[in-house]
Amino acid sequence: MKLNIAVLPGDGIGPEITEQALKVTQAVCEKFGHELNYKHGITGACAIDSVGNPYPDETHELCMNSDAVLFGAIGSPKYDNDPSAKVRPEQGLLNMRKKLGLYANIRPVATFPSLLHKSPLRADLVEGADFMCIRELTGGLYFGRPQGRSEDGNTAYDTCIYTREEVERILHLSYKFARQRNKKVTIVDKANVLATSRLWRQIGQEIAPQYPDVETEFMFVDNAAMRIIQWPKSFDVLVTENLFGDILTDEASVITGSLGMLPSASIGVHTSVFEPIHGSYPQAAGKNIANPLATILSAALMFEYAFSLMEEGKLIREAVDASMEQGIVTEDIASTGKAYKTSEVGEWIVDFIRKTKK
Repeated sequence: MKLNIAVLPGDGIGPEITEQALKVTQAVCEKFGHELNYKHGITGACAIDSVGNPYPDETHELCMNSDAVLFGAIGSPKYDNDPSAKVRPEQGLLNMRKKLGLYANIRPVATFPSLLHKSPLRADLVEGADFMCIRELTGGLYFGRPQGRSEDGNTAYDTCIYTREEVERILHLSYKFARQRNKKVTIVDKANVLATSRLWRQIGQEIAPQYPDVETEFMFVDNAAMRIIQWPKSFDVLVTENLFGDILTDEASVITGSLGMLPSASIGVHTSVFEPIHGSYPQAAGKNIANPLATILSAALMFEYAFSLMEEGKLIREAVDASMEQGIVTEDIASTGKAYKTSEVGEWIVDFIRKTKK
């Protein structure tokens, strides 16, 4: 198979971690006989500094002409610490989501045996937790208009808007994934307060009977936030709107013991984007200490979701599991003994892939 991908390293540790994921992708393609073509593009703070636009037209064209996008991270203290900045790195991420039609962010949340001791929750609560968060990505408060501040600057407003089409699309996708897992969907909303949430619940009630083999439950977002901490193993597929999803997925990621371990896929109308859930971690940029495993696992999702190459994705996960079992990990999750550099972890995984028999 021919794989055409766009590589957007972005800011902070983005270039270091995407470099390792790209090496792993190359090794897998060599092993399975795939032809890999890739081109780099700029986005985020580095794109603002270079061309004044966090998501330049050239980068968008590159993404549109690619089968998948491997993405690093966006964000810089230079802009975080300047509330008056009119152009911000995060605008590039929102523009990319909107222009590529990235309507669903998929975040698998699974615990790793070697990291249970690092979870803030008791091991018996999180051991065996394995669920998927599906976040609607192009609607809600982040994109609703009008949005802004009054002329005197003392009043601010955001508008939350959802259409039937947006809600139906994300719910059908959630049931599709649930059928491949443990056949349970939890639809999270705030229907007792918000009109948009009542639309979500109404459409959810209409769609659920179309999937009689899947259990459906409805849950208020505040209850869901508590349940993720109290009983994470009760979830299979959790689906919700943009703002709630942003918060709940970050909460869920922490229970696994490290933000540096969780990948994500943003499914799009035009192409899909695969990225780690952590940020740009500017304090570690250029030090070769950042954990590349979430980005490498995002490459595994890329093989599976963008190209339907399941064996290739499975091999990457096996390599990551092996690296953790052998203690070939970066300082953030190293328990005892040596902490390895970003590049060393990547090279070890590449070597594992090359030596493993198909």
